Amino acid sequence: NHTRISEFILVGFKSHPGSQVLLSVLFCTMYIVTVVGNVCMILIIRMNPNLHTPMYFFLENLSTLDICYSSVITPRAALAFLLGRRSISYTGCASQMFFFSLFGTTEAFFLAVMAYDRFTAICNPLLYQVIMSRRLCVLMVVGSYLSGCINCTIQTGFTFSLSFCGHREINHFFCEVAAVIHASCSNTLINELIMLAVCGPIIVGTALVVFVSYGYIIITIVQMPSAESRHKAFSTCSSHMVTICLFFGTVFFMYAQPGAASSPSKSNTISIFYTVVIPMLNPFIYTLRNREVKGSLKKQLKK
Repeated sequence: NHTRISEFILVGFKSHPGSQVLLSVLFCTMYIVTVVGNVCMILIIRMNPNLHTPMYFFLENLSTLDICYSSVITPRAALAFLLGRRSISYTGCASQMFFFSLFGTTEAFFLAVMAYDRFTAICNPLLYQVIMSRRLCVLMVVGSYLSGCINCTIQTGFTFSLSFCGHREINHFFCEVAAVIHASCSNTLINELIMLAVCGPIIVGTALVVFVSYGYIIITIVQMPSAESRHKAFSTCSSHMVTICLFFGTVFFMYAQPGAASSPSKSNTISIFYTVVIPMLNPFIYTLRNREVKGSLKKQLKK
């Protein structure tokens, strides 16, 4: 008989108490930097009328998403490392998985949308304002969230339909899909296939949009007559390319390959990158590589 459990125990990064305190301080620091950095990015964009363009509209929404994304994972993990309380209720685990999947999937679609925006701006500059209308931008953002909602509903629903037979330990620092599946005593083959069938096309599809868009962008930049034009066009894309490489590189390794759920212990360190590190780095990447944002930031600091 399968027992309905009331809570799970998250055993990822379980080590010496001194190391746990260090992890707690590290996670807490990164979370504070994430929130402050992304809030500053949002304020800079909203306070400067020159940044009220489709590109910065998407960047503002990305910053909001990164705050939500990190908030689902990081504070609870930092508190668990500090206090040693690694238990999480059955409902809390399901909720964490739902919102983690929602924001993670939405971010993948956001990056694809931002790549299309840069493709339109560089490859079709004369039609940019017509194509990237306010209505289309809003629809793209809403569509990204709807896609994320569909994926997280499927993943959470199928995962928590499994039986756990009283086995409460999850080999992760949060309720990550593959780790929870691995903790089940049910036959998880169908769930692993569903994860691969749903997450695989999302990751590959959004990555394909990104790579095709940047393929055309690179060709267009190379064909530009002046070095100044090429440098300006490349500078508007380089920060986004860095974010794309970091995000899709780690996520593809985690979810777009067979057997992802069979070795959750390997995913703990990699998961830190796309749940904690990338949301923290995004504001710095877009600020340090963007003249308009840096210029706006300097003006606000002078005021």
